[in-house]
Amino acid sequence: MKTRNLSTTGPEVTECGLGCWQIGGGWGNPWDDAVAQEILETAYASRIRFFDTADGYGGGESERSLGWFRKTHTDIMVATKLGRSGGIYPDGYTRDTMLAATQASLARLSVDCLDMTQLHCIPTAVLRDGKVFDWLREQQQMGLIKRFGASVETVEEGLICLEQEGLTSLQVIFNIFRQKLIDELFPKALEKGVGIIARVPLASGLLTGKFSKSTTFKARDHRNFNRDGQRFNVGETFAGVPFEIGVELVDEMKQILPEDMSMVQMALRWILDYDAVSTIIPGASSPQQARSNASISDLPPLSDDLHQQLSKLYKQQIHTHVRGAY
Repeated sequence: MKTRNLSTTGPEVTECGLGCWQIGGGWGNPWDDAVAQEILETAYASRIRFFDTADGYGGGESERSLGWFRKTHTDIMVATKLGRSGGIYPDGYTRDTMLAATQASLARLSVDCLDMTQLHCIPTAVLRDGKVFDWLREQQQMGLIKRFGASVETVEEGLICLEQEGLTSLQVIFNIFRQKLIDELFPKALEKGVGIIARVPLASGLLTGKFSKSTTFKARDHRNFNRDGQRFNVGETFAGVPFEIGVELVDEMKQILPEDMSMVQMALRWILDYDAVSTIIPGASSPQQARSNASISDLPPLSDDLHQQLSKLYKQQIHTHVRGAY
């Protein structure tokens, strides 16, 4: 497993991390800490050392599982998020509510200081106002957090955050279906020395190539109830691409897939080929998925020709289908 700097000032993080939304329950499955611990242990055995969670994943259960795990695995970095739960969203952002959210995460993760916290897709107007960043810097001075970043939905929001002093990283939706960030946001992040954490790297599983138009999902799985943005930004589900069209587009990609690669390998390696990216955080619903995802770091970069073909596919066939804030 190779490492990269999360920002110009560090720390080093593994190129592949683990997104921990699923281990807190959701996606149609109840929280089961035994399953969570098995996935976490497999990720660790596969040399993953960066774990991304949020206070809202499973109502805090994801953080609890990680808190128990890190008691015996002290060399990992856990990045959590705040700002979407606890009654804060969409207009309850104050110094006190932010402080209470951080204190609750500290308790669930069983630590005195968070490795990193990130604003969790909060409203653009709140980002632009800037007070939330002052409160995070204050929490840093209080010794409650080591560093802070922001998870954002759009290029505009990312650019707003990049103007803030002390920002370590931006977490963004980035995959073959969503390439807009490459031209404007990535160069600015590199200029500022701010890392990029790539979330939804497999477009909620679409880019695994395992789905067909007849695939169904459990009632409580966001791939069922949010596929058209009914509950939150549609970009978080299938990267904003209509499911049936996404299946067709993946079939197109299979025509240019190298013989020695799987769709998952091509999709994840494509992301890592961008030097602005610090780490990718695919989720895992099983130990096998965690192990498979971790192997991406050992693969060589994709060829220039394949990159050109995927860029052309995006420009000619994909981008017009991407919905939601972007």
